[in-house]
Amino acid sequence: MVNILLNLIFKLPHNGTLPSDAFLVLGGSINREIYAAQLAKKNPHTPILISQGSKEPCILLIFQRDQAPIDQVWLENCAESTFGNFFFSLPVLERWQVRKVTLITSASHLPRAKLLSYVLLGSHGIWVDLDIAPETGVPGNQEFWFKTGIDLVRSLFWALLSQGIRPSCSKLYQLEDVDLSAWKTKGFRCEKQGKLKY
Repeated sequence: MVNILLNLIFKLPHNGTLPSDAFLVLGGSINREIYAAQLAKKNPHTPILISQGSKEPCILLIFQRDQAPIDQVWLENCAESTFGNFFFSLPVLERWQVRKVTLITSASHLPRAKLLSYVLLGSHGIWVDLDIAPETGVPGNQEFWFKTGIDLVRSLFWALLSQGIRPSCSKLYQLEDVDLSAWKTKGFRCEKQGKLKY
C-alpha cells in the first residue's frame, strides 16, 4: 500500500511531464493496428505492445503494407479481456522501464480502458495518455457498465497484489519473428476493414 501511495504521489505526477516511451494497443479492432502502424512510422524507436490483437500475420501485413518498422513491435496473445490486457501488459511495460505510455483504443472502448489503465498502470507510477484510433465499423469489444464495474473491482484488488506478483505471458512475440510463409501454408483470414485477404 505504501508503494502505491508513493507511486501516485511522487512518480505519477513526474512521469506525466515526460514524453511517452511506449505505445500500448488494445486488441478488438484491426483499425487500432492500422493506426499503430502509422504511429510506428512517425516514432520508429518507440516500442509498441499490441495486446491480444488480430492474427499475427494480419498485423505483419498491415505493417508491411504501410512500410512501417517492425523491430520495436511486440505481440502479447495471453489476454482474453480488457482486464487481461493490462494484467499481462504491465510486467512487459515494467521490464521496458516505461514511465509514460500512450494507450491506443477505440472511442467505444474508452471508458473501461481509461478506468482500468489509470488504476492498474497508475498504481505502478506509469502515466497514461489516451489516443483514439479512427473506426469505420463496430469494434469487437463493446462496453457494458456491469462488466466495467466488475473489471474495476478486479483492478483495484490487482493493483495491490501486483506490487509483488508478476504474471508472465508465454505467448509474447516480436512481430519480426512472425513466419508469414508458415501462416500462408496453414491459411488465415483478416478483418475486411484492413483490406487484407489471404
